[in-house]
Amino acid sequence: MKTTPKIALLIVDDHRLIIDGMVALLSHQEAIATVEGVTSAHDALEVLSHRHFDVVMADINMPGMNGIELTRNIVALHPRTTVLALTMHDDSTLINRMIEAGASGYILKSTGIDELLEAITSVAGGEKFLSRDVQKIIMQRIYNANDAIAGIKPDVVRLTARESEILQLIAREFSNEQIAEKLFISERTVETHRKNIFIKTGTRTLVGLIKYAIENDLITPPGS
Repeated sequence: MKTTPKIALLIVDDHRLIIDGMVALLSHQEAIATVEGVTSAHDALEVLSHRHFDVVMADINMPGMNGIELTRNIVALHPRTTVLALTMHDDSTLINRMIEAGASGYILKSTGIDELLEAITSVAGGEKFLSRDVQKIIMQRIYNANDAIAGIKPDVVRLTARESEILQLIAREFSNEQIAEKLFISERTVETHRKNIFIKTGTRTLVGLIKYAIENDLITPPGS
C-alpha cells in the first residue's frame, strides 16, 4: 500500500501565541511530520532559503512584509512550497489578492481543526482549497456584483472594481493614507484612482462627487 508523505509545515504569524497554539494543535496530527513557526515574513524567507517546507501557512496583516508579498516571494523562489492563508480577514478583496499572488488556499482563523487539516493536506497535495466560510464570501460578492450590474443606468459611468472600493471609502471619509493601508496599496495609487474617479464622474469637489455617486446608486447614502 502506498503511504502518503507527511507534511512539513511552517507557520508565519506576528503573534507568538497563535504560533504556539497552532504548533500544540498540529504537532501530534498523523498527517504532519513537523510544524514550526516564525513571527515575520522575512524570517520565513530566511528559513526557506536553507530548509524545505511543503506548506507555509501565513497570516496576511503583518508588519514589514505582509502575507501577500510573502506569497509572491515564495511562489517565485520556492515553487515546491505551497502557501495557505490563515487569517482573520474575511474581506473578498484580500481573498482575491492573496489568491492572485499565488496562494493555494484561504481559510479563516475561526475554522475548526477538521477543516484546517483538510486545507493543509489539500494544498500539500497540489489542490486548491477555500474554506466554506470563504466560499460563501466569494459567492456573495458575485451575487452583489450581478445585482449592481443589473441596476446600472445606461448613462452612468462605469467604475472599475478598485475605483468603486475607493469611492466607498472616500464616502466614509477615509483619508488617502487610511485607504492605502486598508487595501494594501500605495498612497500614490490611491491618488491616481481618486483622480480617475473625479474625471469619470465629471465632478470637481468631494461634495459634488458624493452627490453624483448617491444620485446614480454608486454608493449607499450614509445611514441607509
